[in-house]
Amino acid sequence: MGLLVATFVDVATDGFIIGARFAAGSETGTVLALGLSVELLFLGLAVASDRIAGWRIVGVTAALDFTVLGFAMLGGVLLAGASAAVLAGTLSFSAAALLYLVTEELLMEAHEVEEKPVATLVLFGGFLTFWVIQLMGH
Repeated sequence: MGLLVATFVDVATDGFIIGARFAAGSETGTVLALGLSVELLFLGLAVASDRIAGWRIVGVTAALDFTVLGFAMLGGVLLAGASAAVLAGTLSFSAAALLYLVTEELLMEAHEVEEKPVATLVLFGGFLTFWVIQLMGH
């Protein structure tokens, strides 16, 4: 149950970040939404494979979907008329939160297993893919 609550908090934060990025009026919101949706896919798979079975998987997945959508809309509405300083503060907090997640959680776990060159290739391929998507938007 604790993992599920933490997952919903993470999804709500991600949704708010997406909404804040769209409120800033940039195409980067679309790229951020695409990137976070990939992350949410794997997060959903991890939660579903833990102890949830049957129709409960569908319910939890739907609840996660509505949570990210609701908080993205909330972030967009709350920050639609915000000043540049408020938007900059919100976006810098969200960038710091995402960097903390990567450095504190994912990199620590990544070094517990043997690294293979293909994993590094996939990581940089993902960064390159989202960078190209963003460049195509300009």
